Amino acid sequence: MLKIRLSALAITFFSFATAYAQHTDVINSNRPGESQAAFSVGKTVFQAETGIYGITEEHSLLRTKTNGFGMDLTLRYGAFLEQLEFNVELQYQNDSFETDFSRETRSALKQTIIGAKYLIYDPHKNYEEKINIHSWKANHRFKWRQFIPAVGVFAGANLNFDSPFSYPEEPNFSPKAMLITQNQFSGGFVLVTNIIADKIGTDFSSYGYVVTLTKGFNEQWSGFIENQGFKSDYYADSILRGGAAYLIKENIQIDASIGGNFKDTPSIFYGGIGLSWRFDKNYKPVLIKSGKESKEDKKKAKEEKKKRKDEVELEPVQP
Repeated sequence: MLKIRLSALAITFFSFATAYAQHTDVINSNRPGESQAAFSVGKTVFQAETGIYGITEEHSLLRTKTNGFGMDLTLRYGAFLEQLEFNVELQYQNDSFETDFSRETRSALKQTIIGAKYLIYDPHKNYEEKINIHSWKANHRFKWRQFIPAVGVFAGANLNFDSPFSYPEEPNFSPKAMLITQNQFSGGFVLVTNIIADKIGTDFSSYGYVVTLTKGFNEQWSGFIENQGFKSDYYADSILRGGAAYLIKENIQIDASIGGNFKDTPSIFYGGIGLSWRFDKNYKPVLIKSGKESKEDKKKAKEEKKKRKDEVELEPVQP
């Protein structure tokens, strides 16, 4: 779930530096939307993203009503490689499901997903942006390179513990895969796209997308708008979301959002608030030098070695 990217400014800054890593100066949370960003939290970094929400649904044809609340929790941890992240997504819901003839109270895990994300391409790696020290306009002009996205992949599994929110006969285990792209545009805009294949190889497989656009307004506030669509043999829908986030401290962010769809089979509306927290005391900065810098370093090292050799050869022999 990418959502509010206050860290977009920090990421943009690092794109001009001689080194680039996944970790950013301020927390890089996926809340409060539903997309995942291409970048991981960083090696040894632990991050928790949680929230509570209220939801109401009404189906005009089936004449059913659902009202309830829920809680979601995502745990993220970077391990082994700077680009690799492992995560767990949990969603619990308690609601009242009503028909013309009955009323049922449901309370269970609605969603459990475990998986890993890996950044396979970073457009800032091995690239050095040339800074024009004489022209502010030249440094902030439109650049086509902004359309080259960072690319990540996610692979994981849905776990179903006989949840009342699942379809009958839905398997207890089903694969999930995702292609992730992320563009960082001037002006504090970040565009994230997720292409998703869910419950792969089962009778309940679905395919969809999430497109999230965020905007950093200042050092604390940012906002987002998002569209999610999905389609399966059992259900298809398109949902629009929007919201904002506020950075309390460099490792703590709060957020609020609302969302809904545009049909009545069923109509859906919900809103929620959340908190993201990061622990990065064990993080050690990873320097990834550009190819240009590597050549320069090698050239300098070679020149120094030759200089020392020449000095030794010219040194007079003591009698």
